[in-house]
Amino acid sequence: MNIASINTARAVGAGEVMRLTETAEMPGLLVRRVAGAGPCVVYVHGATFPSALSVAYRFDGRSWMDDLQERGFDVWSFDFAGYGGSDRPASFLAQAHDNAPSGRAPEAAKQLARVIEHVLNVTGRARVSLIAHSWGTIVAGLIASLHPERVERLVLFGPIAQRKTPVLLAPESIGAWRLVSVADQLARFIEDVPQGHSPVLIEPTLADWGRAYLASDAQAAIRRPEPAVKIPAGPRADIASAWSGRLGYDPSHITAPTLIVRGAWDGLCRDGDAQWLRGRLGSSETRDVVIPEGTHLMHLEQARSGLFEATGAFLMKRGL
Repeated sequence: MNIASINTARAVGAGEVMRLTETAEMPGLLVRRVAGAGPCVVYVHGATFPSALSVAYRFDGRSWMDDLQERGFDVWSFDFAGYGGSDRPASFLAQAHDNAPSGRAPEAAKQLARVIEHVLNVTGRARVSLIAHSWGTIVAGLIASLHPERVERLVLFGPIAQRKTPVLLAPESIGAWRLVSVADQLARFIEDVPQGHSPVLIEPTLADWGRAYLASDAQAAIRRPEPAVKIPAGPRADIASAWSGRLGYDPSHITAPTLIVRGAWDGLCRDGDAQWLRGRLGSSETRDVVIPEGTHLMHLEQARSGLFEATGAFLMKRGL
């Protein structure tokens, strides 16, 4: 277990931290909770950083988990294997191209299913709502399509939709893992902001967030040529597959009320992507909300208040 990452998680407002122990079939998973008296909400993180750096990260003393708890929800999040405080796959010890991509959606969905089972056992409730970001929407979509009886409401934040893009790498050729530096993250975080516009990140240089990100991997500081976090490459393979015409789940099997929420400048979830996905959802209640001056990383940006409000209103079954 990565003790450094747990300490970081507590420092950024993780609430109660617990661990689902390793079994013969399942890696050990870090789970966190900000308890509330209302319905359960489980957050599903994206491809490159864990829950401590997303839904649990506090700017000015307040995280998205805090916001949801203030609205009355019992809020849960976790780290997929290979991230934050959860176990690392055995493939991390080998050369990246010696193994197939680690942590692909079907494998990750089993981890999410285990977390949901834990939440329901602890709380005695029958269903949870899911908030998923980016690649995490593929995992949450798979669970919602296979186990509709367990999902009350579904929020897809910056979802990955199906495209037909030529000349993409074959998903199987991507390797088991990859390294991501703070510089890599910053370049990705700002690439969709229009040229000449003022910064939209709450921390424009990721000064504190970047240190916390590197602390999520005990080996990050010793990597060269610059410190970097090792993450599973399965999410990248899943996205490549989706953009090659194979999304990884069937949206028509999702019956839970579903919100698509995205930034106006989100290059990974464009208007056409949202329209494609919404048109194929099996739910009778769907919404598509676009937040002005937001990108794919709105939960780290000035626009996060709009993201929080749209998500909270939907989960509270209020009109938007």
